[in-house]
Order: sequence, then C-alpha cells, then structure tokens
Amino acid sequence: MTLAPNVFRDVVSQPEAVTELLRELNKETSVHHAWLFTGPPGSGRSELATAFAAALVCSEGGCGKCNACQMVRVGNHPDVQVLNTERIQISIDEVSEFIDKSMQMPALAKYRIMIVEDADRMQERTSNLLLKSLEEPPKGTIWMLCAPSEADLLPTIRSRVRRIQLKVPSVEAVAQLLVDKYEVPQGLALQSAAQAQSHVGMARRLATNATARDRRRQALLAVLSILDIPSALAASDSLVKLGESDGAALTAELDEQERNELLTRLGITAESKLSPSSRSQIKKLEEAQKRRATRSKRDGLDRILVDLMGLYRDVLTVQLGSGESLINIDLASEIAALAKDISQSQAIHAIEEIQKVRDRMDRNVRDIVLFDALAVALRRKAKR
Repeated sequence: MTLAPNVFRDVVSQPEAVTELLRELNKETSVHHAWLFTGPPGSGRSELATAFAAALVCSEGGCGKCNACQMVRVGNHPDVQVLNTERIQISIDEVSEFIDKSMQMPALAKYRIMIVEDADRMQERTSNLLLKSLEEPPKGTIWMLCAPSEADLLPTIRSRVRRIQLKVPSVEAVAQLLVDKYEVPQGLALQSAAQAQSHVGMARRLATNATARDRRRQALLAVLSILDIPSALAASDSLVKLGESDGAALTAELDEQERNELLTRLGITAESKLSPSSRSQIKKLEEAQKRRATRSKRDGLDRILVDLMGLYRDVLTVQLGSGESLINIDLASEIAALAKDISQSQAIHAIEEIQKVRDRMDRNVRDIVLFDALAVALRRKAKR
C-alpha cells in the first residue's frame, strides 16, 4: 500500500503516535484488531482514531481527498461506526447495539471500524460486555477506544489492546492549526490556544466564537470579584448561569441542524402532515437531544472549572516568579493583584477545591450547592 499521510494533517503535535500508526499500516500482516488511544482532554484522541480509520478504508492509505476519506471526515462512511453517548454514562444498551453493528460485514472497505469515544464513561458491567467482542472480533472488524488514561479502563480490556499515548500539544502548534485551517488571526489564535490550555476543540471555539470568549471572561471576572460571602454567592450564581448558557449554546445549533436533516430525510415540509412513523422518529430525536442537553450543561460547568484552575495556576506563576507565560494574559493586572492578596498555599488550596467540585459533579449534588461552597472557599483571606 502506498501511504499518503495527508489524513493525519489535522492531528496536532503527535509525531510519535502518527509514526507508529503509519508503521502499522505499512506492514504486510493484518492490522491489529483492537486499539486504545489515551491522552488528556483536547489532545486529539478521537481525531487520531478517526484519521487512522480513514487510512484503513482509503485505497491510498489515507490521502485525505478521496470519497472514502471525506465520508469518514463527515461521519457517514458505512464501515466506520462511532459511539459517542449523549448521556453522562455509556449505557449497556448503547454498547449492546454497537456490538451488533460490529458483526456486520464491511460494505465498501476491507475493514469495519468501531470507534468508542469516552470509553472511560462505561461502568464495569458495560465494559465486560464489550470485552467479549474485543477478545474475539469478527474477521475484518477493528475496535478503537478513546479514554483519558489506561487506568480508566478495566485491566482485562487494557491487556487486549495496542496502546497509543498522546501528549498535550503545544500552544504554538494549536495556534498554527487555527491559523492554517480556520484563518484565525495570529494574535487571536495564540490567545485562544493559551486560554484553552492546548485543548484543540475549545481553542477553535474560542477563536471563532466571540460570545464564548465573552462568557469565559465573565466567569473569571466573577471569581476575581469575590471578597466576602455575599459576593461569593453572587459569583456562584453567575458561574452556574454562565455554564448552563454555554452548554445550551453548544447544543442549540446542532439540535436545529439535526432536526432539519431528519425532516429532509423523511421528506417533510412545513405543510406536511406527520405520519405516526415520522412523529415517532422526531420524538426519538428530541429525547436524544434532551439527554445531550443534560450532558452539555455539565460539560459547560466543567469548562468553567478548568478555566478557574488555569486562573489560579496563573496566580501561582506570578507568586513564584517562574517567568512562564500566563494562560490569561488579558487579565494580567487582575491576576497580579490577586497574587498579592493571597498566599501560595491559599492559591494551591483554591486549585484543590476546584478539583473537588469537578470530582463531585456526577454525584447528584445540585450544581448551585457545589458552586456556592466553592465560591465561599475562594474568598480572599489575610495571608498566613
């Protein structure tokens, strides 16, 4: 096979991982049947898995231009299936249905690729169901799992996969992608990449969405305004509302697009009378969108928490005089003031408290209760 690695062009700062996959594609024996892509959020796990899938179904080994590569890129290649749940957890029913699809013969290509995004969201019972398919997959079926770390999956699953470890891309590399692919001005690209802490997807959103940038700034300013309990509670209320609105904004456009695509596929116009079958499909879509809205709300709140951790990381950077670049250079004066008002131990404690809230988000505690407690803990206190 003549390899044309153009399909990997949007994978940022992962030369070792790409080299290993190209080596696998170029060998004469069969491709390994199960893979695990791990790395921190934003490192490009799903992008790399998708690029590898495109290379496997492309007759040129990943040209990035042919019909097969384009179908994989937009998510409609019949031999590349992706499981990305709209729920907080991947349900056993979703995995069971996905496994059934893996049993089908490839329609166009040599392989049938099954990609599971956020494989760490599976509970043990669900993981054990998937394990059986990883042990003895049908001929031509290749599984690709994506997760933050190997420790997020059962040891029995880890023992059956080839592992590809991704690293955090540099701010400069992410910024260059924004410039090259999305024509973002260099200054804005660097600022967005830094504020996203090299998370490629979030950097793209900040660079191309002024409203998202404004919401992020409002959240940081709300925390910087905390002095006492009343201001803490006011900041908490603002943070929860900003997180919810950010999550809603992420899903609104996608919801409308999905609905329009479904109506077009069903041949329904504004004047059409809905049949029972059409009504059922529309209801199913709306239910899925409601589940996604719940997850998106949590994701929006988690993004705020990640941004707050970056804020206090900047405070520590100033306090330690390390000379490292700030994540939030646009708030340099406010960060310097906070660095003078609190001690290094208090800044570290703030980061620990923020992480505690992240860990408790999925424990059915009301969001406002978690954020109230966090905001009160972030009050400025006299240095000890």
